[in-house]
Amino acid sequence: MSLEDKIRASAKDTEGKLQAAAGELTGDQTMKAEGEAKQLQAKVMGAAGDLKDKVQGAAGAIGDAIQGLGGKAD
Repeated sequence: MSLEDKIRASAKDTEGKLQAAAGELTGDQTMKAEGEAKQLQAKVMGAAGDLKDKVQGAAGAIGDAIQGLGGKAD
């Protein structure tokens, strides 16, 4: 996950925590739920970034293995 992606996910999580807390303090259940949804979105963003990193790592390993075979995919 790129640094930019990590910053976006962290900002979304912080925004969600603040919104959920404000909703809790004011008794606004809609605001609280929206804040909790933003926190969940941040977790999904992080998981997607981690998956992207793993796929890129696997693709690199496959490329290295093919090169180790002399560049032949057959």
